[in-house]
Amino acid sequence: MELTTIWFLLVAVLFTGYFILEGFDFGVGMLLPVLGRDDRERRVMINTIGPVWDGNEVWLITAGGAMFAAFPEWYATLFSGFYLPLLLILLALIARGVAFEYRHKRPEPTWKRRWDNAIFYGSLIPAVLWGVAFANILRGVPLSADHEYVGGLLDLLNPYALLGGATTAALFLTHGAVFIALKTLGDIRDRAAALAVRLGAIAAVLAVAFLAWTLTIRSSAAAVVLAAGAAAALLGGLAAAKVRREGWAFTGTAVAIALAVATLFAALFPNVLPSTLDPAGTLTATNAASTPYTLKIMTWVAVIFTPIVLAYQGWTYWVFRKRIGVTHIPQQ
Repeated sequence: MELTTIWFLLVAVLFTGYFILEGFDFGVGMLLPVLGRDDRERRVMINTIGPVWDGNEVWLITAGGAMFAAFPEWYATLFSGFYLPLLLILLALIARGVAFEYRHKRPEPTWKRRWDNAIFYGSLIPAVLWGVAFANILRGVPLSADHEYVGGLLDLLNPYALLGGATTAALFLTHGAVFIALKTLGDIRDRAAALAVRLGAIAAVLAVAFLAWTLTIRSSAAAVVLAAGAAAALLGGLAAAKVRREGWAFTGTAVAIALAVATLFAALFPNVLPSTLDPAGTLTATNAASTPYTLKIMTWVAVIFTPIVLAYQGWTYWVFRKRIGVTHIPQQ
C-alpha cells in the first residue's frame, strides 16, 4: 500500500475518533438547557465530560496537523476556501472551553446562565458546521485548474451540505443523550434515556437521507457497505437505549458515527477535494501529498507515538468511568 493511501486512511481515522469522542460532549453541551433543570443537574452534566472534553479536542489538532504535513495542498485549499466556517468553529470551541473554566467562578445565576449559553452555542455551531464542511468536501467545491477555491460562502450553503449539518447535529445530540444516560444517576439518567430514543429516531431519518444522497453523488462498493453498517449500528443503539442498556446503546451510536464518517472517506477516495468546475482542479491523495521522504518520516513518528496517546486516553476514560448524580454535587 502506498504511503499516500496510508496517510489518507490515518487522516480518516483521526477525524473518525474526533467525531466519536467530541460528538458526545458536543451533544452534552447542546442538551445542557434541555436536561439540566437546575444548577446542580447542569453541573452533573458538565462533570460527565469535564475530565475528557479537552483531550477529545486533541484528535482535531492531530488531524489538522496530519493534513498539513501529509497533504499540504489539501490543507491549504481547504482552510482558505472554508475560512469563515472554520473560523466560526474555532471561535465556538474557544468560547466553549472558556465557559467550562469560568462558569463556576462566581455564584450569581446570571453569570452561570451566560456561560451556559456559551457552552450551548459553542457546541451547536461546530456540530452543524462540521457536517456542512464534510458534505462540501465530498460533493466538491469550485476549484480552478491550479487548485484555488473560486467560490463564495453561498456555494457552501447548498441543500446537501445543510442536510449534512442537520445530520451531524442530530447524531451528536443522540450520542450525547446516550452518554448522559450512561454516566449519570437518578432522574437525569431517566430523562436522558427517554430523550435519546426520541432524538435517535430523528437522527436515523436524517442520516439515512444524507447517506443515500451521498451515494448518489459519489460512491463505491465499500461506501455502500459502510453506509448500511452505519444504519444498522444506529438502529441497534436505539434498540439498546429503549431497553436501558446504556453501554450497548453508546457502543451503537459510536459505531454508527464511525461508519458514517468512514462512508464519506470511502466515497471520496482517491480524491481529497473534488472540483465542480474543472476535473484538472480536483485534488487527489497523490497530487496533494507531501514528498515520499516526508511521509516516510511521519509514518515512523505515528507508529511510535500513536499507541502511547491511545493508551493514555483510554486510561483517562477508565479512571473517570463511574456514574455521578446530584448527590455528588454540593450546594453552592
